[in-house]
Amino acid sequence: MAVEHRPDPARRRPCPDRSGPGGDEYHRDAPAEIIVTAPYQRNQADVLSGTSVLSGEELTRELRPTIGETLARQPGVSATSFGPNASRPVLRGLQGERVRVLTDGIGSFDVSNTSVDHAVAINPLTADRIEVLRGPAALLFGSSAIGGVVNVIDSRIPRRVPDEPIHVDALGTYGSAANERSASAAVDVPVTDKVVFHLDGTFGQTDDLRTGGYLLSRPLRAQAAANDEAEVRELADLRGRLPNSQSRMWEVAGGAAIVTDTGNLGFSVSHLDNRYGVPERFDVAEHDHEGEDDHGHGDGEEHGHSHEQVTLHVRQTRADMRAEVATGDGFVEKLRLRGGFADYRHDEIEDTGEIGTSFYNRGLEARVEAVQAARGAWRGAFGGQMFIRDLNIVGEEKFIPKSETQQFGLFTLQSFDLGAFRAEAGGRYEYTTARAAADADLGNDDIRRRFNSFSGSLGGSVGLLGNVRFGINASHTERAPSAEELFADGPHAGTQAFEIGNPGFVKEISDGLEATLKGSGDGYRFGLSAYHNWFRNFIYENPTGEEEDHLPVFQYQQADARLWGFEAEASARVASFGGTAINLDGLADYTRATIVDRGPAPRIPPLRVLGGIEAQGQMVQVRGEVEHVTRQNRVADLETTTPAYTMVNASVSLRPFGRDSRTTLMVSANNLFDVEARRHASFLKDFAPLAGRDVRVTARLAL
Repeated sequence: MAVEHRPDPARRRPCPDRSGPGGDEYHRDAPAEIIVTAPYQRNQADVLSGTSVLSGEELTRELRPTIGETLARQPGVSATSFGPNASRPVLRGLQGERVRVLTDGIGSFDVSNTSVDHAVAINPLTADRIEVLRGPAALLFGSSAIGGVVNVIDSRIPRRVPDEPIHVDALGTYGSAANERSASAAVDVPVTDKVVFHLDGTFGQTDDLRTGGYLLSRPLRAQAAANDEAEVRELADLRGRLPNSQSRMWEVAGGAAIVTDTGNLGFSVSHLDNRYGVPERFDVAEHDHEGEDDHGHGDGEEHGHSHEQVTLHVRQTRADMRAEVATGDGFVEKLRLRGGFADYRHDEIEDTGEIGTSFYNRGLEARVEAVQAARGAWRGAFGGQMFIRDLNIVGEEKFIPKSETQQFGLFTLQSFDLGAFRAEAGGRYEYTTARAAADADLGNDDIRRRFNSFSGSLGGSVGLLGNVRFGINASHTERAPSAEELFADGPHAGTQAFEIGNPGFVKEISDGLEATLKGSGDGYRFGLSAYHNWFRNFIYENPTGEEEDHLPVFQYQQADARLWGFEAEASARVASFGGTAINLDGLADYTRATIVDRGPAPRIPPLRVLGGIEAQGQMVQVRGEVEHVTRQNRVADLETTTPAYTMVNASVSLRPFGRDSRTTLMVSANNLFDVEARRHASFLKDFAPLAGRDVRVTARLAL
């Protein structure tokens, strides 16, 4: 987040100019106020939209097995929270196709966008820093980033040659709520003064998650308690462990790079294996049909709830490359190339051990960026991007025909620094084709759609008193519908819905305004963003009230929509003694989304406020914080309300070799009072609350 947990902003390590050849090491060591998810490094104060950076001790404290839970306490960020193993970020109330999750600027090559029970194939334990861009700043990475971008930056492709004969980073964590055990280690070995090899590995395992309070929400408990069957009535008293929420994950990766004074070239190869349970959704409703379970299959349970427990087994092999070269003193000073390819598969394994459905996904993405040489007040960059995706689903819950998506884009970002006044303009053009193969099972013919999308933004900021800047930005974004939104036609286990797309959809269009007020100085820092988006042809799922295969039918539809909200954060040093500073910090965020002539949009997080106090010394840091999430009773059709909750968290960290060392020992206690908490953005919120009291011990070693 933009809030800094450092003793004194004036004592921060200065940011040297590393924009020259071979200077990409700032990706690893850049201060938190610098954004590196851009063609050239920028200060957060100069970005005309909300941004967050998670690094250092804050990243160590917030690390969880999923990207969504790792980022859930950043401003403007919630999480899908489909159990502890599949949680994707929600940015300003938007999720799925409107949020891109990247690793070093390239997509995750998974199917987490197709369903909330599909985990993101990016391992947060390998991250050096994570950056979140919300709003127009994310358009450089594709129109599907209309809600924002999450960029996980790691060192798998080395950016520098270590000074020591061998460099080791290691991380170990134990979490009590799920008996979580995880460990990761990375080794960088220089073989010459310009060549370095990298190797890393991760292993993690959890048991069923222990939650706070009851498993079922209050309305479902009342419904279960009123049931005629004793076995169903027992569900009303379920507490504690969340059935079938265990996991086991491992990943290995290797890479190498050549780093010179004029550029660098590197590659990496990784393999991920992740096996995790999908939490059970209990059915407490009365059933009139006999011999048929709640999914419409024969020979089901006689009782009013399903005992089916599904396990997902994810495997992904991925190759990445990165190159950078200085081109001299001409118009373009630097060229960057980034590319990746992945072969992904996951199997949905039923409790009988049989594979019910398999997802196969192959992805290829590449982007080239040309960084312009600074010409007085003018600086900029331009480039192109290519993305190809082949998705094939095989099995009983196939809800999309075999599909291929190809996307080609051109983009530019131009900025002008005139001192007190700064201006910025960006633009992007995309050509997208989406094709669904003929499928007899789903009853569709061969379908091909083509879209031309144009997006752009224009804004400026002006310096006020001191280091305070006010900025305003206008944006226009066009997004081509995804293959899922166009071609879905079948039962979708992850959302417990029969989903029907519309191959006739047109582009989704958003016009937006965002205003920012940011400032920092000796002992303080603050940021405020307010935004409003006017959507045309907004794509959403509408319940029709019908049933198919004993699942409620949700039809993708398009309509106008309005979305507005704000994010606020601040940090201030209130006292200091000796080498210790006492800081107060806080944040608040709120999003309101409405489908015109229909009502509230579904799964929009409510108002949230968080406040913390921190004592920061040279070797010891102590923090306590309180997070309050208000009740969400502004709900869509067939959506339940979500009660408010308040969590208290505390942590103590020790840097035995001083603040400049990355070696850290940390003990944290999250949800100290073991409260029952549910996230409104989660499809599973009425069946699976968040973790209860979770005592975590984390050790990070850097040699």
